[in-house]
Amino acid sequence: MAITASAVKELREKTGAGMMDCKKALSETNGDMEKAVDFLRKKGLAAAAKKAGRIAAEGLVHSYIHGGKIGVLVEVNCETDFVSKNEDFKVFVNDIAMHIAASDPKFIRAEEMDEGFKNREAEIYAAQLKDQGKPENMIPKIVEGKINKLAQEVCLLEQKFVKNPDLTIKELLNEITLKCGEKVDIRRFVKFNLGEGIEKKSDNLADEVAKLSGKN
Repeated sequence: MAITASAVKELREKTGAGMMDCKKALSETNGDMEKAVDFLRKKGLAAAAKKAGRIAAEGLVHSYIHGGKIGVLVEVNCETDFVSKNEDFKVFVNDIAMHIAASDPKFIRAEEMDEGFKNREAEIYAAQLKDQGKPENMIPKIVEGKINKLAQEVCLLEQKFVKNPDLTIKELLNEITLKCGEKVDIRRFVKFNLGEGIEKKSDNLADEVAKLSGKN
């Protein structure tokens, strides 16, 4: 049977196994997702899934500054100090910090989206749909779909990796987990934008010209 790209993607996200391994597993099991997961586990390829329950308390706190205007601090954990010194791990951490600077995520995981944030966005979507003349009975369903899609925009693990949009950050995380051979977890981050929250002076060119000409 034909194996779809979406099925390969789903299996990859479930197991952390490589794309070709996932495709082979689905081919061997006639597209049965659960059997494909078992196939990969038996082959020892579902490493990311097996490591998910482990404790990762080592790692790095990394800073990334872009042009003196944007700063990111991110904590990425692994299981051992040995892996935290691994070059692949360091590159991954820096890539994550750069991605945060560029893509401005608000949360790490979809389940971390707080109700206040979702409710505010839902109110905005509902108002926009009402202004567009959408039927009242359809608005709640449309809003629900938009909120679900919003996770792909504001949740780090759901975002497309800026350096390779073919990968989500979740898939990139699974890849480094397999490469390092132990659990890797993005724990927290903070982003700073220069001048954020400060009310800046708004210059009015007409007023300035008037002052210089003595009209005020």
